[in-house]
Order: sequence, then C-alpha cells, then structure tokens
Amino acid sequence: MRTKRLLSAASGLALALVCGAALAQDAQRQYSPVTNDMILNPAPGDWLQARGTVDNHGYSPLDHVNRDTVGDLELAWSWALPELGRQESAPLYHDGILFVATNNNHVEALDAVTGDLIWRYMHERPEFSGGYHNNQAMRQKNSIALWGDKVIMTTVDAKLMALDAMTGQVAWEVQVNDWEKGYSYTAGPLIADGKIFTGTSGCSMVGTVGACWITAHDADTGEELWRFNTLDQQGDPLFEASWGGIPVKNRWGATPWATGAYDPDLDMVFYGTGMPIPYAHISRGMSAEDDARGTNTTVALNADTGELVWNYQHLPNDNWDLDSPFERLVVEATVDGQPRKMIVTMAGKNGVVFGLDAATGQFIWGETTFYTNSITGIDKETGRVQTNKDLYFTEFGQKQTFCPAINGGRLWMASAYSPRSGVFYAHGANTCQTSAPREMNIGAMPAAGNAMGMLQSFGTSLAPGAEKIGAFHALNAGDGSKAFEIQHDRRYNSSVLATGGGLIFVGDVDRRYYAMNDETGEVLWTSPRLHAPAGGWPMTYEAGGEQYVVLPVGLTTNAQAALTPGLQMPALGANAIYVYKLPKG
Repeated sequence: MRTKRLLSAASGLALALVCGAALAQDAQRQYSPVTNDMILNPAPGDWLQARGTVDNHGYSPLDHVNRDTVGDLELAWSWALPELGRQESAPLYHDGILFVATNNNHVEALDAVTGDLIWRYMHERPEFSGGYHNNQAMRQKNSIALWGDKVIMTTVDAKLMALDAMTGQVAWEVQVNDWEKGYSYTAGPLIADGKIFTGTSGCSMVGTVGACWITAHDADTGEELWRFNTLDQQGDPLFEASWGGIPVKNRWGATPWATGAYDPDLDMVFYGTGMPIPYAHISRGMSAEDDARGTNTTVALNADTGELVWNYQHLPNDNWDLDSPFERLVVEATVDGQPRKMIVTMAGKNGVVFGLDAATGQFIWGETTFYTNSITGIDKETGRVQTNKDLYFTEFGQKQTFCPAINGGRLWMASAYSPRSGVFYAHGANTCQTSAPREMNIGAMPAAGNAMGMLQSFGTSLAPGAEKIGAFHALNAGDGSKAFEIQHDRRYNSSVLATGGGLIFVGDVDRRYYAMNDETGEVLWTSPRLHAPAGGWPMTYEAGGEQYVVLPVGLTTNAQAALTPGLQMPALGANAIYVYKLPKG
C-alpha cells in the first residue's frame, strides 16, 4: 500500500482535510441542495455536471467574458492538484465552491473566489496487479457530479460514492462491480430525475468477459435500479448473428467509458460504447463479415427501466482500436426546414461526425473531418457505415496502416455545442498508424491487470496531405456542413468550452489556451505560456457577480512530439488549474 494513503481500506473512513484558515468562513457558508430542477434548468453561473448540463453541450450562457472583453482576462488564482498522472479533471461549481476531482479519486473543494482549500478527500483504493489497471487510476476523467448536498463520485475500484459537499466526509458508498475482475470507472456519473447513471470501464481485461455495464442508481442511496449489458441484447437474432457464433460468455469490449447524456422529454439516456476486444477479428475468432454489434455503438435506453430503445453502430467490426465511446450531445436543430431533436456526436477516434434522430436513432447525416481510411462511406438510405475491409488483418504479424491513429483523430477531450451559434465543435490530430496483430494466450493471462488488445504498433505518421498535426472542426448541427476549420501546428489537448459571450475556449500541448470567435474561429485571446500542457475540461462559473474561467493543465501522453517540430515538453510536474477573470471596474 502506498505510504501516502492516510487511512486503510478496512477502516471504511474517509480523510477530509479542512484548511484551518478557512474554518471561520466555512462556518458561515451556505450550500443549497442541488435539485432535479436545478440540474435540468441550471442557473447561468452554475456548472453541476462534467459538461455543465445533461445534454452534454459544454456550454455556459455567461457572457461577461465576451469577444469585446476577453482580451482583458487576468489571472485570479491558481491551484496545484494533489496527484500526478494525466490531466483529465472536470471542475464543477455551485454556491461559491469549486469542486475538483483528480487521479486516484482525490477530490478537493475550493473557495471559488479566493482559491482557498475547504476540504480534501483522499480515496483509499486497493493495489492493482497490472499496468493497465494502474493506468486507469492515473487517468480519472470527469469523475464527479453534484446532487442534493452531496458530491457523487465513481471510482477506479468500481465504487459509487457520495461525499458531503460541505465536509468531504463519506455519506455512503456502493460496490457496483468487481474490481478484482478488472472493472473500474474512468468517467463520472450522469445525474437526472433522481437517478445516477454510470458507464463501466475496464472491459478489455480477461476477468470482465461476457458483460460490460451501464447502470442506474437511486441518487439518494446508491441502490441499484437497473443494469444493461452492452454485449448482450437478448432476443435480437441479428445482434447474436453479428458475433459469428461467439456466445456472450466469450465476448469482450463495448465499453461505455464516457459519461452519457439525458433528455427529459424522451426520458432516455444515451451512451457510446467502445471497440470489440481483442482488436483484430482474427484474434476474436470472427470473420470479416461479422459486425460485432453492440461495439462502437450509440445505445439509447429508457431511463426508468434500462430497456433498449434503439442503437446505431458507428464502426462495424473495428479491427484497429478506433472506438466510439465519446460523449453524445442532445441538440435541437433545424433539419430540412423542420425542428428536430438530434444526437450529434464525433463518436469515435476516426473523427466522423454523426447526426441521428434522438427518438429513433434514424441516420440524418454523417461527415468526415480528419483523413480516415477506416471507412469507405455511409449508406445515406440505411445509415450503415461501410468499414474498409481491405485494411482488415488476415494473419498474425501482417502490417496495416490505418488513419487516424489509435490515439486519434479524436480522443477523450470533449466536444461542445453552442445553441447561440448552432455549431458543434471538436478537435483531434491528422495522424496514421502502422500496426500488426500478435498472438497471445488469453487463458494464461490473469483476470485483471492488463488489457488484451493484441496489436503491436510500428509507429505513427502525419496523415496524407496533412502539413500540421492539429485540427479543429466546427460543423453546423442541422446538416453537418462546415462552419470553419483550423489546422494547427500543435495538437489541441483540452476539452472544448463554448460560452454565451460568442467564444470557444480550447488549449494545446504547447502550454497555451485560446479563446476563439465561435462563428469564425478567429483567435481573440491567447493565455500566457503556462507551466504544463492544456488538458482536462475547461469550464466557467459566476461567483460574487464576476465570471471566472477555469483552465486545467498537466501531464499528457498525447503530444506526439515526433510529429510536432520544435515542441518542447516540460519535465513531469504538478497538474493544476488556472482561474481567470476580468479586472474589477
């Protein structure tokens, strides 16, 4: 057990450190419980879930910081986070408190005006047996959401927990899945209608065979209400046939490892799932004709029962780890002159953006962004994605070059949508990768510890025709037409934030954040050179009548320095947040 853990797992207690200097102030602090109405109709200055709202827009209506004033931004305060590892934090805000969760499921509550520490919770987790499982602990993404007077958190040891928002003390915890089999959480909960929805991670480890879960829980107690297995859709003969005779008990993958979206009118939750495991179809014992349904799929579930309403597969029979689990956005747009509720998503690493009918899953439009050779097209009538079978591996050791590379195209950094502009924003990299499948004895592998993708990489390169690695894409939500595009000589590395001030914020691996005009992409403000690459999930909030913009920075493994001439990466340092605001007066 690591010596920095201050309480044993057996104690069942949490550590909550209270900053002594803030005690008097905290005694007077008021915290209003977060209600379902607040979640569905949040105050403009609040940020209660990872993307601000249940529709996953990553949009704030705040407009004090706008195109005219953004050039005046100045640093209000900054804060170093207590854990190293990849910077994938998503801060939240309510009633004067900024909540930040970081790797190993540590959570801090900070005074949103001063940056003073109010409390710190340090999660006690077990020791894992392998590199991949440990890696999950050091890349905890948007792992918290706010409900009632609690901070709700998913953990790398597959727990669902509630912390007291004022003290950090553990209110309750539930063991949702068995971490010893490899199950974990790397993304946080979605909360709506008194329910907590979670998507499981780790379903590429041996012990997770046969089941990968989306679950719903009572938001006040954590009691499980239902669970849905992404690998098993009983009663659907087409689904079963798509696995080439492989029974459920011998399937892996379809991991829903990003936070879902919710629509109250439809009473549905929407999740994306990842690739089949192992990656190559020959490693799975499948043929080139087997789609492996349930993988790389949008699933729409009844929020009350967990029953499947519809699904749509974005990359059938993926052979390359170009999985499609990323956030789905619920968007109301005009399609052919008529208002329509849609799911808009850059679903997977290959950068194809889809518009689907939110109620039925009907394909509306699909557009490529980055150069991709993993698909040959999309049937506009049926919506079926046509995977490029010429790039399938037919024997072990066979090299294929596919585009984008495994690390994108796009990665976990979230997209955004602005109802102000009607535009969807996302970014990624112009890359390709050469890999070959390798044989492994699955029966000899431990249940948990390491993933079993079974591809050996032989390097990455810039995509054909690309001169720069970074790419930012803005598409009109109604029809997928291009609003604007930016080619950038550094890789963008943070999630995207859109605001009512006509701005979008995004950062890159070269330690800078940018504020852009949301209609043209013109850069209106560039941050000072920060101490580490941009990362995590920028957000904005209002406290004391002032708008603050939070910019996370820290370790990244996505810089691809070999494809980025002149890029200098700093030595490993602390993850942190920088908080900016306009000068008073």
